[in-house]
Amino acid sequence: MALDEVLNSRFSQTMQRLGKLVDGMEWENQYRELLGNGCQLMEGALEVCQNLSVSHRLFVITNGLAQTQIKRLRQSGLYDFFENIFVSQSIGCQKPSKDFFDYVMNSIRNFNKKEALIIGDSLHTDIKGGLLSGIDTCWINRKPEKCSAEIRSTFTISRLVELYGIL
Repeated sequence: MALDEVLNSRFSQTMQRLGKLVDGMEWENQYRELLGNGCQLMEGALEVCQNLSVSHRLFVITNGLAQTQIKRLRQSGLYDFFENIFVSQSIGCQKPSKDFFDYVMNSIRNFNKKEALIIGDSLHTDIKGGLLSGIDTCWINRKPEKCSAEIRSTFTISRLVELYGIL
């Protein structure tokens, strides 16, 4: 099923199972609008991104819709700290697929796997994708959750400020 088809039918199909008829496209547009208007920063995110952008090349790699993700980054105040933003919708595949990470690596000038670090809060998309691509990873485990037996991150932190000790 194509992305547009999923997006335009997910709400109508869900509500239909609950015995309600709704305009799925209208609900999707409203959801995207609300999602794009909201952002919640992790503690220390602004400071850490600002400080690291002085000495490191920073990139965003994310699943989702480009317009929504970029709008949220701009509203959060983080947008200007990143050299580039890679969104699954624009790439045509999602994390954790190796194709996604290959696209990102091939798109970054002078990319070096040995100097890269994937930082993310999802074991199954961020960390798994980085490991499949041979890149060191740093799992932000805020809950804390138990690490998966098959997905082992190179580093694990609970707060973003802990990145200073790794980088």
